Amino acid sequence: MSDGEAGTTLWHGRFESGPAADLLAYTVSLPFDQRLFPDDIAGSRAHVRGLGRAGILAEDEVVSVLGALDQAEAELAGGTFAFVESDEDIHTAVERRVTELAGDAGARIHTGRSRNDQVATDLRLWCKRELVTLAADVVALQQVLLERAEAAGETYLPGYTHLQRAQPVLLAHHLLAHAWALARDVDRLLDARRRLDVSPLGAGALAGSSLPLDPPAVADDLGFAAVFDNSLDAVSDRDFVAESLFAVTMVAIHLSRMGEEVVLWASDEFGFVRLDDAYSTGSSMLPQKKNPDIAELARGKAGRVIGDLTGLLATLKGLPIAYNRDLQEDKEPLFDAVDQVRLALRATAGQYATLTFRPERMAAAADVEVTAATDLAELLVRRGVPFRDAHAIVGALVREAVDGERSLRDLAAEHPQLGAEAAALIAPGVAVRMRTTHGAAGPDAVAAQLERFRARIAADRSRVEALA
Repeated sequence: MSDGEAGTTLWHGRFESGPAADLLAYTVSLPFDQRLFPDDIAGSRAHVRGLGRAGILAEDEVVSVLGALDQAEAELAGGTFAFVESDEDIHTAVERRVTELAGDAGARIHTGRSRNDQVATDLRLWCKRELVTLAADVVALQQVLLERAEAAGETYLPGYTHLQRAQPVLLAHHLLAHAWALARDVDRLLDARRRLDVSPLGAGALAGSSLPLDPPAVADDLGFAAVFDNSLDAVSDRDFVAESLFAVTMVAIHLSRMGEEVVLWASDEFGFVRLDDAYSTGSSMLPQKKNPDIAELARGKAGRVIGDLTGLLATLKGLPIAYNRDLQEDKEPLFDAVDQVRLALRATAGQYATLTFRPERMAAAADVEVTAATDLAELLVRRGVPFRDAHAIVGALVREAVDGERSLRDLAAEHPQLGAEAAALIAPGVAVRMRTTHGAAGPDAVAAQLERFRARIAADRSRVEALA
């Protein structure tokens, strides 16, 4: 290809003049879709082999084009690939370079293929890889939470509803609550990957091809689990991007909740944890400060990732079927969300691994008398009192304790329906041991839960490693 030809577009034949600079500046996607180059190369290799099987490319041409693809890939990976002004996207750039290297054979690489099915194929390949990588990072954070839960022993703290102290729970139970939520994220990421494992290559621009192509064989060559059933749907479908973004966004939301907790716990008002120097920052003005920036950014970036998801959904909602250039807007939000959540997962794992828990502060907050109120009511229930009546009796005692000068423990000890057994339930550290049912927050239930979670994380790790 001559220097003059290097400046042409893939669609220049229909036009008498070249594209305006403003059009190129507005429509170019190369700055962000360069990261698809391994997937574009992989898809092109499979397509070229398919063209060879169909007799459209001779054997020596297949060898020549595959060699050119190898060289283009090496240049892209090594940072020596020379882009030109007309490279509006990575697909254009790769095809141009292959044509430079392989001549006429390279110019035939796009036979039977459109950028519509090519782009969709590349993005599905990227998602298949990156969702697994992200799931592995989720499992790594789960492992940190498991290890901290195992080491927490009998440490307990208040459990909260409405950010009001409710009932004591073991710290291990609290940490595992986050770990189980992350387990659902692993499910969502891998389930989204399973659903998107469909090859669109061979759908063409929208209607397939008159050439003797074999899309199922190309799908198998690329390692896809299935091939498209409808060419119109194949090139217009971005459900897989939206679904992947939702799965990633849920990870971000869970990290945000964990971050909010660290912000509270690290404050002097709570004082449940101390931040490690390596995972906190200082103030440019206030010498005493140690700030939970990772936790705060986990909250803030969750909003950004939610925006990525909602922005894509707004783009998709009104598109007529088959390809529209609006679909170029699918990549930046997806790439951004995956990048931000990957960073957040790794930083959060380091933060939680290095937190210093303060059991004495946690216990002091958990042992306030009112957190045993439910145990008093359940004692009455075991004695035959209807729960609503028991709730009213204990609620009246709590009100009297809060408004007066006598402790709830003394009031319970003197109450004719409660007495010494009830008063004993209010002693420090007793209430948390009362939680004994499946999945509950007490020692025996948490020991069983730890066993279940060890099995779950081992299974998740195996699932991820099998797909990596």
